[in-house]
Amino acid sequence: MTGVKKINKSEWFVEFAISAMVYTAVFYINAWLTAYFVYGLGVNWIYLPAGLRLFLTLIFGLSGAVGIAVASFLISYFGEFPYGLTTCIGVGLISGFAPYLASILVLKNIKISPDLSDLSLGKLAISILIYALLSSGLHQWWFAVRGLEEAGTANHFLVMLIGDVAGTLLLIGLIKYGLDLLKRGGD
Repeated sequence: MTGVKKINKSEWFVEFAISAMVYTAVFYINAWLTAYFVYGLGVNWIYLPAGLRLFLTLIFGLSGAVGIAVASFLISYFGEFPYGLTTCIGVGLISGFAPYLASILVLKNIKISPDLSDLSLGKLAISILIYALLSSGLHQWWFAVRGLEEAGTANHFLVMLIGDVAGTLLLIGLIKYGLDLLKRGGD
């Protein structure tokens, strides 16, 4: 695949660690900020970490996906997620690799350069939708396969899709606003 960058092991580890730590922080900030927007197990009407998942995998690639997967597994396994090791491993893998798969599809088929220099609003919207569909679909499929109660339904998929899109748009808006503030401060 063109656009895959070669990095050394220390760069890979730094990207992995940044992804895991930032994802964990944003996950818990989101849980605190949106506690009243929870629809069901693992499903929020607004999910800010969704935008971070897409961003980290577009920027860091595989190291970002692995960082997110490990963080998501640990959050699930040691947190309030009431299910076993296998279920939490699946949640971690889907959390990290659904956005990674979406980023591969986007970079290859929508013709976005690996440095994201040509990322237009239209390409960003397509990227968000592809990611949200993959993530929501795979999570709800996994919950249905694992037989989790009150999860894995079409309603859960739809709410998760809405939450991922809303969270991504909000996070991107916050980042853009922050960058605009930095630009104004430098003038």
